[in-house]
Amino acid sequence: MADHTPTGPVELGAEMDYAEHDRTYRGFVGLAKYGSLVVAAILISMAFGFFTAAGFISSFILFVIICAVGGFILR
Repeated sequence: MADHTPTGPVELGAEMDYAEHDRTYRGFVGLAKYGSLVVAAILISMAFGFFTAAGFISSFILFVIICAVGGFILR
């Protein structure tokens, strides 16, 4: 039986969709950046709410401020 698998470099195989690859990569990096920002903001605002007498509303306001400033910095 004949073996029809390519033996050359990968570039000689199937055509690569570089635009789709770039779009997927940028989406993943954006999700990682903004996801990390939200997790850090949640942890900071939870610590602020639990360990001070500020309460829920103040910690939620801090969460929104951290997300807004972080989003502005990360864009």
